[in-house]
This record gives sequence, structure tokens and C-alpha cells, in this order.
Amino acid sequence: MLTSDNREFESTPAIAGDPEDITIAGLLGFLAGHEDRQLVFFHDGRPVKPGYHVTEVKAGTFAALDCGANPESWTEIFVQLWDVDEDRTHMPAGKFSAIIRKVTEHVDLDPSARLTFEVSDGVRPIALYRAALPRLVGGAVHVDLSPRPASCKPRDRWLEEERKAKACCGPSASAQPCCR
Repeated sequence: MLTSDNREFESTPAIAGDPEDITIAGLLGFLAGHEDRQLVFFHDGRPVKPGYHVTEVKAGTFAALDCGANPESWTEIFVQLWDVDEDRTHMPAGKFSAIIRKVTEHVDLDPSARLTFEVSDGVRPIALYRAALPRLVGGAVHVDLSPRPASCKPRDRWLEEERKAKACCGPSASAQPCCR
């Protein structure tokens, strides 16, 4: 679980197998070197407004049955952003990190959990987004949020096995023994 002193961030992978889907540990690990820079999230082709708030951070453990009747379980962290404009600049990365550290004093956060952002302006319904790897742009930290897509887990597993088989047994891997 995440600790309030950030010790677990260093040993946790930055992404959950997809560069479009960073973990909370990966995000906080990147922000650790950029505390004084403004943190700007982008969604729907625009930046969040400068007065955005982190209104809620929640952790959930889920158990489900997928469309192939396979049991599934995962942990997920939700960070809710209230996309409002107030008379100030975008939040510094260090303040965002401090908010998450404060949460860890009361809530266990799995550093490798799937990270989902819930974004709303208080009028439109909450939309769910995943976060890409942060990047530095013009002195600020930019994090692109893209809509969290639905998926078919049995199909995803099959595609992953096909990808591994091609990587192992394909023409470019002819020097390697086949992994099937």
C-alpha cells in the first residue's frame, strides 16, 4: 500500500501494461521531481480550468464475472477532479502529491492499482478517464486524460497471447526458441 512518506513509489511500475494507463505510484513518482511546477490535466481536447479541485480520492476492490464467465478482480483508485475556474493558477504538482499523501493516512492505496480520474464541472455528469504518462511542457507538468474504454477481458487476454506468440516466434525472433 502507499505510505505517506512515498517509499513504495520507487519500486512500483509506472504503468499498468499500457502507456495510456499510468498507476498512482507512477504519477506520484514523476511528480516527485517537479513539485513546484503547475500540474495541468487535459481532457476532451482542453486543459482543466486553473481553479480545479481534487474533491475526492477513493480506493476500491472489485470482484466481477466477465462476459466469458471468468471471475475477475482488481483494485482501482479514483481521483475526482472538479473542473472549475477560480482566480488562481493550476495546482502545483507538490500540492497534488500532498493531497494523495494525506489520503494515505486514512485509506490504503495500492500503488499498482488501476488509476481512474472522474472529471466534472459540477453541471455535466462525471466522465471517467485514464491518465497517460506525464510530460513536461513549457515549465508545467501535463497529464493527458483519455476516456476510459470498455473492454472484453477474454478477447484482451487472447490478443495478448497472440502478441506474445508473434514476438517470440515471429521472423524477427528466429534466433529464439518458440514459446508455444
